[in-house]
Amino acid sequence: MSSTPMIQLENVHKHFGPKQVLRGIDLSVAKGESMVIIGGSGTGKSVMLKCILGLLEPTTGTIHVDGEDVTHLRGRARKEVLTKFGMLFQGAALFDSLPVWENVAFGLIQGKGMNKKDAREIATEKLRRVGLSPDVGLLSPAELSGGMQKRVGLARAIASEPEIIFFDEPTTGLDPIMADVINDLIVECVKDLGATTLSITHDMASARKIADRIAMLYQGEIIWEGAKAEVDTSGNDYVDQFIHGRAHGPIQMELRKL
Repeated sequence: MSSTPMIQLENVHKHFGPKQVLRGIDLSVAKGESMVIIGGSGTGKSVMLKCILGLLEPTTGTIHVDGEDVTHLRGRARKEVLTKFGMLFQGAALFDSLPVWENVAFGLIQGKGMNKKDAREIATEKLRRVGLSPDVGLLSPAELSGGMQKRVGLARAIASEPEIIFFDEPTTGLDPIMADVINDLIVECVKDLGATTLSITHDMASARKIADRIAMLYQGEIIWEGAKAEVDTSGNDYVDQFIHGRAHGPIQMELRKL
């Protein structure tokens, strides 16, 4: 494995006026590694992801992707970096006006300029990869269950065979069985691609299944990071409270301030 991290954040801060959302994030994700960021709502997980994608620019700090400083990229240079990424959005984020196959092929057609015939063949193959038959490709997203929409979202995320895949709360809104199905598919698809993944979630069942390493974000800071097997013996009271879903603990004090 290369010594150059696929994703590296160094002292990343993000402020919105006086509000400090990220407070000096240091994070390194190796090539081929699955990193899962856990933490409650409002801790900065989505803002961190948007900074890596270039949707937001850090107030200070640097972000490297595959050794390249991407912190302030614009235009074509930013677009080239984005071709490395695939993403499964929290709500699947499918286009209602497009049939399922065209949702899966969207990045191939719009991003890479592929003709629709070739893109449709790839989309159909990726749908099969996530356990959906070709006839599903003809349906509209509104005709799909929540679990099927997540599968379509996963098919779209892997359609271009990206080097890096982001998973934003991949099991939100799913029942425990379907959530486990999605987690299994994520593990299988990522292994097939050899991709590097960064996931954000507060579903510990998901984190335990898809992670190689876990980091916890709290009040805009990484307060613990380690191998998945170490999360239960972290020795960190915040982590311990979060992973066991306890109402009482150090995080409770913050809840009382709201």
